[in-house]
Amino acid sequence: MKKELKPTLVYVLSVISILCCCFGGLGVLLAAPAFYIANKKIKDAQLNPDDYEGDINAMNTAKIVALVALAINVVYLIYSIYLLSTGEFDKAMEEFQRGLEEAQNAQYS
Repeated sequence: MKKELKPTLVYVLSVISILCCCFGGLGVLLAAPAFYIANKKIKDAQLNPDDYEGDINAMNTAKIVALVALAINVVYLIYSIYLLSTGEFDKAMEEFQRGLEEAQNAQYS
């Protein structure tokens, strides 16, 4: 019985990780396994092409999406660590709060 290359899981993890990058880069916890899964499936399919069925190009695309999601999350995680370590995080939160208040005032005006 042949194993199928199903890139759906990799796509779902990658897209959710991009959405989670807003939470301090925590999407890296989803993007890294997505990249690992895609990379492992591609290597296995290349070593044993008779054991797998499905489009390897789709899995390659899923791997690229996972890599992009991983890069975005790593950059945002490094930025968040930088903000926390330099004490700039409080200033960024104050600016964010001020922006929210301005948006609410503009909405009710």
